[in-house]
Amino acid sequence: MIQFFFMNTLYQEYTYQNANLAHSHAYIYPHLIKLLRQQNSKTILDVGCGNGGMAKMLIREGFNVYGIDASKSGISLAQQNYPERFYISDINNMELPEPLKQITFDTVISTEVIEHVYSPRRFVMFCRDIVLRGKGSIMLSTPYHGYWKNLLLALTNKLDDHFTVLWEGGHIKFFSKRTIKQLLKEEGFSHITIYGCGRVPFLWKSMLVKAIIQ
Repeated sequence: MIQFFFMNTLYQEYTYQNANLAHSHAYIYPHLIKLLRQQNSKTILDVGCGNGGMAKMLIREGFNVYGIDASKSGISLAQQNYPERFYISDINNMELPEPLKQITFDTVISTEVIEHVYSPRRFVMFCRDIVLRGKGSIMLSTPYHGYWKNLLLALTNKLDDHFTVLWEGGHIKFFSKRTIKQLLKEEGFSHITIYGCGRVPFLWKSMLVKAIIQ
């Protein structure tokens, strides 16, 4: 999973022990693959692909997917099955690995990543300018935050578990539907659609956001 660190701080390796799917894949994947099929995505980059779990599921469904991540352990696991499709990349450098620079991507996917990064705005800029080169779609997921969900968490004394402050490398940004829309709009994206994933409406585990840059 990609993490941003600026100034004199260093990237801390997000270590993967195995190639297992994340628990979030179970409720995000059905929505994501439906959107990719609807828009007939041709060439996809998974930004923050981790151990490649989501990307490999899509490859097996026939999608043309590549992945990048700063985690050496994650990319090592991803490359076991698809060595030509996964690359280590610290996107603080704002550039793609050499083998990917000549590929035209029409879609960026990124699942449960943006909440970990120091600068979500820079993350979106990378997807817009470096990957999509100003034209294409972004589909990203992030944990959902809203009034009713946060109220229930407070009433059930679950806020500490939810905000994960003691998790090294954990969530440092907490998006609502309004704030994720605002971020994407300010960076030039339009046609923004949000889908709830997991649980019942307004208590969703995550939200999947699709937006377009033209």
